[in-house]
Amino acid sequence: MLLREAIETYHDLLTDELAQDSQVQLDDQLQRRGLYFGDRPLCTVLRPRFFTPRQYRFLRGRVRVLLSAFNKAYQAAIADEKFLEQFRLADWEKELIKHEPGYRGPTPVSRLDAFFVTSRDELRFTEYNAEVPAASAYSDAFSDLFYGLPVMREFLRQYEVRNLPTRHNVLHALVDCYQQWLGRREIPSVAILDWREVPTYSEFRLFLDYFHSQGLQCIIADPREVEYRNGKLTVGDFHIDIIYKRVLITELVLRGGMDHPVIRAVLNNDVCMVNPFRCKILYKKTSLAALSDERNRHLFDADEQRAIDDHIPWTRTVEERHTIHNGQPVDLVPYIAKYRENLVLKPIDEYGGKGIVLGWLVDSSEWEEAVRQALQGDYIVQERVELPVEPYPSLVNGRVQLINRMLDTAPFAFYGEFMDGCLTRLGTDSLLNVTAGGGSSVPTFVVQKR
Repeated sequence: MLLREAIETYHDLLTDELAQDSQVQLDDQLQRRGLYFGDRPLCTVLRPRFFTPRQYRFLRGRVRVLLSAFNKAYQAAIADEKFLEQFRLADWEKELIKHEPGYRGPTPVSRLDAFFVTSRDELRFTEYNAEVPAASAYSDAFSDLFYGLPVMREFLRQYEVRNLPTRHNVLHALVDCYQQWLGRREIPSVAILDWREVPTYSEFRLFLDYFHSQGLQCIIADPREVEYRNGKLTVGDFHIDIIYKRVLITELVLRGGMDHPVIRAVLNNDVCMVNPFRCKILYKKTSLAALSDERNRHLFDADEQRAIDDHIPWTRTVEERHTIHNGQPVDLVPYIAKYRENLVLKPIDEYGGKGIVLGWLVDSSEWEEAVRQALQGDYIVQERVELPVEPYPSLVNGRVQLINRMLDTAPFAFYGEFMDGCLTRLGTDSLLNVTAGGGSSVPTFVVQKR
C-alpha cells in the first residue's frame, strides 16, 4: 500500500503546469550534465523509481545470499578445470584467468540484472554483469537532478526520499584493490579505459570529475593511446597505477591482440586492473546455468539453494544432454524446441541485448533456426520471467500522460559481497536495455511517508 500510495500522490501532484516546469528543468539538467547515451537523453519520464524500506531491505538480503553462491561457483571453477568447462571460456580466456590479480575476489565492482514484481516479492535475476558494470555515475547524477525538480519540492512535503549513491563505492573499491595489490597505503593515479567512441563516454566524464573532487589524479584513456615501456604503462606523461577497466576484455583482445600493452602490463604486474581477467568466469551468462544446474547443487548451503530456487530462473547451457526441469527429467534440446513460448535464448558473451531471441515473439520456424544456431555456438536457454509494469508520467504536447512501462531492477554490488544502490531502466519493449537503442533510465529512491 505504501508504494502505491506514494506513486499516486506523486502523480496527483504533477499537474500540467508543474510538469511543464519540471520538464524544462529536466531537459536543461540533462544537457548541462551530459546525461545522454550517444545523442539520446537518458531520461524521458518525470518520476523516479520508488522502493519502500522493506522492499529495499529484501532486495539487499537476497543479493547478499546470491553473491555468496556466485563466489562458490567461481572458487570451484578456479580450483577444478573440469568444473571450469561449464563456463565455456575460450582458450585465450583460460590463459588470462591464470593471472592472479593481486587482490581478493574477481568482482570488486559488479551489477546484477533482475526483474522485481514488488507487489508479491517476486524477484528473478537474469544476468550478472561481472565485468564492466555501467551507470553508477549516471544514477548518482539522476538522483541529484530529480531532487531539484519542482514536482519533488511538493512531494518532499509529504514523503522522506532517500537516494542510493554508488560512485563512492566504485572509488573505494579501486583504492582498496590498488593498496592490496601494492602492499602499502598509497593513493593511485587512475585511468578510465575504453574506446573514445563508445556512447557511455559521458559517464566517464562524470567519474573523472568525481575522482578529481576526491583528490585522485585521473584521465580517460583509449586503449589505442596507451604505451608500455620500462615497466610503466603510460598515456603521454601520465603514469597509470590502476586501470578502471570499462573496455570489455573480449573487445580489447579482438582489436589489440594478446600482445596489447595493457594485457602485457597487467600480466607482468606492472599495473593494477579492476575488474581483473578472472571476472570473465562470472560475466559469462553460463554462470547462471552453473548456479541453476542440478549437477552443482552440492556446492551451495541450504540458504543459497533456496535463494537460487527462488530467484534464478531455470537456466542451462544449450547442448545435447538430459537435465531436470521442475523435478522431472527432460531431453534438453527437444524440450527447448517444444516450449519456445516460455524460453529465451542468449549468447553467453554478448551485451546490450545482442543475439537474444525471445521465444514468444518469434514463430516456430524462426525458433527452430535459433535453436540450431545456439547448438553451433555458445548459448544459454533461460525460462521466461514476468516483466513488472508501472505507470510513469511523461509530458506530451503540454499534457501529462501516464504510460505503463516495463522496468528492470539492476542492483550494484561491491567486492562480490554486498549490494549498494540500484539502476532502474524503463521500456515499452521486452528488451529493457538502453544499449539496445531504447528505454529510459531513472534514479531509484527509498520512500517513506513523513
